[in-house]
Amino acid sequence: MTEGVPDEDSVRLVFLGGLGEIGRNCFCIDAGEIVIVDCGLMFPDPDMPGVDLVLPDFTYLRENHERVAGVVLTHAHEDHAGGISFLLRDVDVPVLPIYGSELSLGLARNRIEEADLIDRVRFVPIADGERRRIGPIECEFVPVTHSVPHAFAVAYHTVSGTILHTGDFKLDLTPVDGRKTDLARLGEIARRDGGVRVLLSDSTNAERPGFTPSETTVGAAMRGLFREHEDKRFIVASFASHLHRVRQVVEAALAAGRRVAFLGRSMTQNVTLAREMGELALADDRVVDIEDLARYSPNELCIVCTGSQGEPMSALALMAAHEHKYVKIGPDDLVVISAHAIPGNESNVSRVIDSLHRAGADVIHGGSVHVSGHASQEELKFMLNLVQPEWFIPVHGEYRHMVHHARLAESVGVPAERVLVCEDGDVVTVTPSGADVERMAVPAGYLYVDGIVGDVGHGVLRDRRNLAEEGVVVVIVTVDSRTGEVITGPEIVTRGWVYGPEADDLIEDAKAAVLASLREAASEGATDYETLRRHARRALGRFINERTRRRPAVIPVVMEV
Repeated sequence: MTEGVPDEDSVRLVFLGGLGEIGRNCFCIDAGEIVIVDCGLMFPDPDMPGVDLVLPDFTYLRENHERVAGVVLTHAHEDHAGGISFLLRDVDVPVLPIYGSELSLGLARNRIEEADLIDRVRFVPIADGERRRIGPIECEFVPVTHSVPHAFAVAYHTVSGTILHTGDFKLDLTPVDGRKTDLARLGEIARRDGGVRVLLSDSTNAERPGFTPSETTVGAAMRGLFREHEDKRFIVASFASHLHRVRQVVEAALAAGRRVAFLGRSMTQNVTLAREMGELALADDRVVDIEDLARYSPNELCIVCTGSQGEPMSALALMAAHEHKYVKIGPDDLVVISAHAIPGNESNVSRVIDSLHRAGADVIHGGSVHVSGHASQEELKFMLNLVQPEWFIPVHGEYRHMVHHARLAESVGVPAERVLVCEDGDVVTVTPSGADVERMAVPAGYLYVDGIVGDVGHGVLRDRRNLAEEGVVVVIVTVDSRTGEVITGPEIVTRGWVYGPEADDLIEDAKAAVLASLREAASEGATDYETLRRHARRALGRFINERTRRRPAVIPVVMEV
């Protein structure tokens, strides 16, 4: 494991998340003091029952907490900023400086306040093009376009040269807010002070050929839908942080003469912040309170809500399940899901869409009502040609995305030996003479969050999967503590193995197997609690396996009198 402080003329890049998965983005630049770049979360896979969120492993940061100089937020999406409150709980830094745009800090503040940790942070707002020293590193913040406003690429000027991290980006030539990727500044950084030693670039769309369409194409599509469906109530689901998308939906609704309502706590919070910061122009008299929806006819309303990923308790999922207090879905509704399903969420989204159709609504998803916020192949090649890095590390994506990005880099002239495909836990040491990779040098496993508990381990998940697949059987018996004789029982309670009322004979045979085993133990003089529990578990487990070829969790409860 990598330990200690790097040499005076070297810098370490420590990858804690986001390399080999969608989400959980987090890496560190260690130049004696540590700058944390993003701290995101990931949504759980279907094989993670009961898990709410997945975070980076903070072991490296806990062990080096006294050297942490601050956190840089490239933008405010949850996969880059949603883990900060957990970082604050887990890493002992008295007051952690967080650097980012005012909007990014404002969106991050909500989660930190909910966790009651606001006194543990110091927000440092950064303007476009600003340079700021964080510890020994001079950080230069360069505007880039993405699906959330005010995203940054950041150039880290270090003793080992310039390390440029694009963050999530695309080259949108007609962005909603007019704030384009500052290609001139990136080109200037590439030409000065020895150029860019290492480029770390977004790989999410590295498999997608061509260029990513402009975000403004969604606005045109929405305006067309409002014209085509004048008699429908519009319900538009989007990421709450996707404020450019929300802005275009709102503008299209207002142009169609409609009022707008916002549903979902995160959507309401983010829209309030966007209005305060001038990112969303919306007069108070055009906003409808959730409790007043019934006062308006369908063609007067547009509801903007959360739930584009089919999250079980989101506004859209509750509507689809007919459990929302104020919105009842019916034939008068047109539901627009303005997002692509994150890998792993496809089944949840499909279920919600099916339920919406069953309720009689029309549903539009994908296609023209969503565009990606990430650069496609031609934009990635343009970035590589513009920057001309000495070394290249693809980041932000599943492993196949990073491999495709590496091939793109080689195709535009980056030598293959200078393209490093890394994974979580790897450490790259950048020195004046080059860059070396140490594989799996720091802990970088998953940190599972269940509720507010952040220490759900692999053992707990394994037990949950086993319970879900095989069920549980509890055998309860009372024995004489002196003789080991069975006084009452055995009683068998089962969940997920067999359905009791339909399997009386099987359960009676199981009781007999346990009773025979306990009597055998007693006849051999084994009367202690642990031995009897072991006999009961072994006998019942063997019976279940022989008769049903299943392996449920067997829990013996032996009571002594």
